[in-house]
Amino acid sequence: MSIRKFLKMKKKQEKIVMITAYDYFSAKIAEAANVDMILVGDSASNVMLGNNDTIKIGMEEMIIFVKAVKKGAPNTFIIGDMPFLSYQVSDSEAIKNAGLLLKAGADAIKLEGGLNVVPLIKKMVDFGIPVMGHIGFTPQSYKQIGITSKGKTQTEEEVLLNSAKALENSGAFSIVLEMVTEPVAKKISEELAIPTIGIGSGRFCDGQVLVWHDLLGLNNEFEPKFLKKYLNGFELFKEAIENYSSEVKNGKFPEAKHAYKPIEEGSDQKL
Repeated sequence: MSIRKFLKMKKKQEKIVMITAYDYFSAKIAEAANVDMILVGDSASNVMLGNNDTIKIGMEEMIIFVKAVKKGAPNTFIIGDMPFLSYQVSDSEAIKNAGLLLKAGADAIKLEGGLNVVPLIKKMVDFGIPVMGHIGFTPQSYKQIGITSKGKTQTEEEVLLNSAKALENSGAFSIVLEMVTEPVAKKISEELAIPTIGIGSGRFCDGQVLVWHDLLGLNNEFEPKFLKKYLNGFELFKEAIENYSSEVKNGKFPEAKHAYKPIEEGSDQKL
């Protein structure tokens, strides 16, 4: 997959599938499932590190997650999320941090913001750094803007549309639309030449993204309106561990076949 391929998919009205992944095995499974993009999101702060928001994760952790995902999905297009304060302090620091994500294995970076990040994106693109934008609800700004959908008023619609067009003109190759009302997301998607990737933004975006732990039902306490769970992972995993615990306590595991034997008894010593 490549940026050119995504642009062609947009023209052909082929939907783009993006999923988050943060470690080797989740990335390996995502690649085996033939997703188009993997986002190593700053949502790792929540689902991997147990924080209550995305602003508590830093570059050090994001680099580790990107490296792991690259190893698990070497043939999939990978986007590394720019964490809070990795691009807001200065342009030079932002460009350096974006470069570190690319060196770690990302094919592109994502950052949140509208008109305020347009000059930075232009500089990044000029230096050869592919950028995905992100507007609508921006989790890194939740302390300021609250957790709410965007595009509910005419003013919000105009801001979103102007921001999307500015991001496109700055050189961004795609834009995440998070929790944008469906009519506004549809309008943005129709007016841009670059793909839109929706999360909680309805049916008419050019692609969709969901968090690994959310769509697999691993986070049983998270049930926003936009989420569809394709598996009750929490209960399935819990049941498996309960069965393991029960068998250990009852002496059913391990069995003789799980034990190693001396060489003279014919053991091949396989792991």
